Formats: sequence, structure tokens, C-alpha cells
Amino acid sequence: MTAKEKQTQFIKTYLKPTLKKFGYQTNGQTWWIDKGDFFNLINLQNFSWNSKDSVDFCFNIGVALKASMTDIKKKPSVQDLTVYLRESYYLPDDRQEYKFRNKTGYVLTEQADINDFITELKSDFENYILPTLDKLNSLQNCVDKFGGITFWGDNLKKVIAENKPLAQ
Repeated sequence: MTAKEKQTQFIKTYLKPTLKKFGYQTNGQTWWIDKGDFFNLINLQNFSWNSKDSVDFCFNIGVALKASMTDIKKKPSVQDLTVYLRESYYLPDDRQEYKFRNKTGYVLTEQADINDFITELKSDFENYILPTLDKLNSLQNCVDKFGGITFWGDNLKKVIAENKPLAQ
């Protein structure tokens, strides 16, 4: 099985069903959940240097404020994110780099054991990423979580302030 086929299997057998179980909707490689004034959004981004033998990818994860979306009736996309962070933000130090992770994100090779890969990603998602996102239930929760982050925290507070009548 090629690395690309393994990634497809991972998405089909683990990622999509798990995110669906947590209430996320999907469009392609983007998943979101409606939290009222905003969406939590997870986007899988493949890198341009990928080959069939080796696939590198990351997740763009954050919140998309409905008040700043141009078309709230459409499905949210990665371009709608007000806070735009990679998965590394959500992971503890001991999960930053390991067998299937490096500084740019996840690495899946033709030689990789797909079950080991899924086990590791499951740990990242179910122990760190999804529990963190699950706690974001209000704009104040978002400010409390992301407000201190250089650029993204300031951007979040600015967008909330500019759209205060809409965001309440």
C-alpha cells in the first residue's frame, strides 16, 4: 500500500468517523462544528512535495467567527478562520515530535504501519485536540483560550469588537 493510500485509509476509517461522532460536518478535507457565534474548524493540508511513497500533512485548526464570514449560509472553510493554528499548538511538548510527527506536521511513509499511525493520531486528537475544541462554547471561551497568542489573539479580539452587535 502506498503512503497516499494509507492516508486515504486513515481518513476513511478513523478521522471522518471520529469527527462525525464528535458532531463535526465535513466537506472534502475540512470538518467543522457549529458553536453558535462561531465554528470550530479542522482542515487537513497536504504538502506540495508529497509523493506516493511519502505523504506529509498538517492540520489547520481554529475558530471561524460567523460575524466576519462573508456568506454565513455557505460551509465554513479554512479561509474563514479568525484564529488559525496548526495541531502543534494543541499538543504537549512530548507529542511535538515522534515517529510520525516532525516540525512541519505528520509524516506517513510506504513503510509505516497504518495501525500504529492511527493509534498515534488517535492519541493526539482524542486526548488533546478534540477535548480543547470541545471546551470552546462561547466567544469568551475563545478569548480565554486564544487571547494571549501573538497576532491570533489580537485578531480574535479585534474581530469580536468590530462585530459586537452581530456577535451577541
